[in-house]
Amino acid sequence: MTRKYRAASTTGVYHVMLRGNNKQDIFESNEDYLRFLTILQQKCYPQDNEHDTLPPCCVLYSYCLMSNHVHLLIQEKDECLSDLIKGITISYAQYYNLKYGHTGHLFQGRFRSEPVNDWAYFQTLIRYIHQNPIAGGLVKRAEDYEWSSWREFLNKLCYIKLYSISQILSRVPLQTLKELVDEPMPKAQRILDINNESPFRLSDEIVRDFILLDCGVEHIKDIQSYSKPQKAAILEKIHAFGASNRQIARITGISESLIRRILKK
Repeated sequence: MTRKYRAASTTGVYHVMLRGNNKQDIFESNEDYLRFLTILQQKCYPQDNEHDTLPPCCVLYSYCLMSNHVHLLIQEKDECLSDLIKGITISYAQYYNLKYGHTGHLFQGRFRSEPVNDWAYFQTLIRYIHQNPIAGGLVKRAEDYEWSSWREFLNKLCYIKLYSISQILSRVPLQTLKELVDEPMPKAQRILDINNESPFRLSDEIVRDFILLDCGVEHIKDIQSYSKPQKAAILEKIHAFGASNRQIARITGISESLIRRILKK
């Protein structure tokens, strides 16, 4: 089977997801979480032999480390995203395999990535990534989880610096962002969870909720009258969410042949 190309982001921003092979834990102790974060910092924000900071390889906007998977909200710069993530996973796998005498693949297949092409979806992911520990029943508040980036937003103790908090807060006040992260996400948005297997059959109800909640659409049928760029942006977002072309056609009333043409561009 031919390997599918990753959907490209018009902004260079991606939601990256890594999962342990066969859903196995990839972090066994605090030392493991710290090692992964150290590698993440070294790869994203490298230094030369004199410990002088070199130009960053990417912009890391947020992260969350769970026992068997990782979420990153990241913008690629000079280095290709695939090469960057490959370097991170190889370095951590070498550490883990040596420490625990593990053999075989630590991470499951290729990493997953979703393009983030607009500000609304970016904010949704900031909220979703930091709510992972709450959804997993580990903490009641995002700020109580020590292995995510939310503490840096709140100026609390954290293990690595993202160097990009100011860019986000220049667009949205911290209090507004805090209210967003503190508000539980609807079930329709939780479908982003990496633990959902692919392919995953989304119900029409979930897709409709996603369109209305995340795509800025008041009435779904209005999409038919959108301009070509607007229509393409919406359809690409729905498709990235996991809806099939046939399902999108059924829900929006746009012909499947037109959807295929738009998504191929």
